[in-house]
Amino acid sequence: MVFLYNIGILLYGLIIRLVAPFNSKAKQFVEGRKHIFNQIAQRINASEPHIWFHFASLGEFEQGRPVLEKIKAEHPGKKIVITFFSPSGYEIRKNYAQADGVFYLPLDTRRNAERFIRAINPEIAIFTKYEFWHHYFEVLAKRKTPLFLISGIFRPDQVFFKFYGGFNRNILKHVDWYFVQNQQSVDLLKSLNIDQVRIAGDTRFDRVAENADHPAELPLVRLFAQNNKVFIAGSTWLADENIIKELATEMKEWKMVLAPHEIGAEHLKQIEQLFPEAIRYSKLNEQNAGTSRILIIDNIGMLSSVYQYADITYIGGGFGVGIHNTLEAAAFGKPVIFGPNYRKFQEAHDLLSIGAAKSIEDAQSLSTAFQLLKNNQKAGQLAKEYVAQQKGATARIYEKIKTYLN
Repeated sequence: MVFLYNIGILLYGLIIRLVAPFNSKAKQFVEGRKHIFNQIAQRINASEPHIWFHFASLGEFEQGRPVLEKIKAEHPGKKIVITFFSPSGYEIRKNYAQADGVFYLPLDTRRNAERFIRAINPEIAIFTKYEFWHHYFEVLAKRKTPLFLISGIFRPDQVFFKFYGGFNRNILKHVDWYFVQNQQSVDLLKSLNIDQVRIAGDTRFDRVAENADHPAELPLVRLFAQNNKVFIAGSTWLADENIIKELATEMKEWKMVLAPHEIGAEHLKQIEQLFPEAIRYSKLNEQNAGTSRILIIDNIGMLSSVYQYADITYIGGGFGVGIHNTLEAAAFGKPVIFGPNYRKFQEAHDLLSIGAAKSIEDAQSLSTAFQLLKNNQKAGQLAKEYVAQQKGATARIYEKIKTYLN
């Protein structure tokens, strides 16, 4: 099985390189890993121990960030290395000040794993939510380096719990401690005789609550919103925007903010074709902010603070692989709307169950959800209370991890 896994990794790398000339993300994936070990050697002293945080992408970074910053605050002398698998995480956080080095994770071959781990000399390794790499986990285990998974969530349909998932189950057994989000995850892991697991909750609640308590001031967005009702759609894809376009025609008295997940030139032009009267944030100024009705956020990093100006929010991704972060909006006390693909997200189920969210399937159901939430004065408050009640995962995780820090 290891042989097939290795072939799969090599084929994945080959396909990415073949696609790279035609796809910007694939190109970043390939270019970012060129001379990666030279980059590490220039930044990292292998004779010193490091705490290694790995994140699949930007969302996982924000999820694990509270634990990273808690460790750094309590142990300021500790050195930290961050790795990303995806360009969307690395390109945005490559200059993150709390880390001594931020790198792409080399593909999971035995040689890469041994060389990388030797180069960063981890005293502990912390992975967030997803990503289980056979060679990296095995090398860490052989070095007796403690490995933690935080904010984990497991479902019965995952390969680990299938009759043919033996190879994947063996990867799980290299983790020293699992900090998971719910009881189902505990039960599933224990069904595999993995007992080093505890419910800690989701660290995203700590992150979004902190952000809502101390949001960045955005004077031009505030001027755009003024005293108007504002509908903010965050992390949208074209499928979301096509549906939102119909809503825009019936909410003339409202202002609208669109913050697309992808801000490439082609996608921004598609949005402008759907919303001809829209203005980009990069062109917003004190003169036109008050008179504009639809605003496109054409940068990455603002969205989590933009939500503070909303009355109702829409979270994109629900017509694709899955919805994006609903909690950033909920933390500000904003009701949320999202598409049908939310099954994997516990917080979406929770927000729906308490009446703080609505799921939609098309333009008509979006209109209905909008009208219902527009007239519901309690939905936003319920969302805010839900986030407040779920805080505390960071402290619970840190209490265990600190016992492994020299």
